[in-house]
Formats: sequence, C-alpha cells, structure tokens
Amino acid sequence: MSKVVLMGHIIVPRSSLAAVIAELDNHIAQTLQEPGCLVFDVKQDKYQSNRFNVYEEFVDNDAFEAHQIRVRKSLWGILSAKAERHYQVIREAL
Repeated sequence: MSKVVLMGHIIVPRSSLAAVIAELDNHIAQTLQEPGCLVFDVKQDKYQSNRFNVYEEFVDNDAFEAHQIRVRKSLWGILSAKAERHYQVIREAL
C-alpha cells in the first residue's frame, strides 16, 4: 500500500474565476469528508488571482482514484473543467 500525494496548481480562466471561488469552500469540505483523504489544501494564490495552489494526500491509490471520479462529476469539476492543471503525483510506500 502506498500513500498518494498530489501537488501543484491550476490556472482558472478569468471567465470561470468567480464561480470557482464561490464553489471552493464546498469542494474542500466535500473532499475532506471522503474516505481516505488525509490532507486537502487548495488556496488562491495571493499574487495571481486565477492560480490555485493544490496539495492533497490520500491513504492509497484507491482513495485517490475515487476522489478523481467524484470530482469529475461534481459542480467543482464542471466549473473548473477548463482550468490548466499543473500537477505532480507521488506514490509513497508506507
């Protein structure tokens, strides 16, 4: 079993920015309730308003994949669909 860590950022199109910001707290709350979520941190960058810095930890790949599936179907997934994603995913052996 290995923990999965995702880190990086997204760049949200300016046309979607207000809606993404409005949904962010809900997205964080829903993710933190997911089984296997250890850490989930998404913060708007203080210098570039359409950039959101992301850090996630999940207990294993199954929890991580379940999160990815849920997000794609969620309001957040719809609102952020056009965002550029710049992520690194690391699988750490426990």
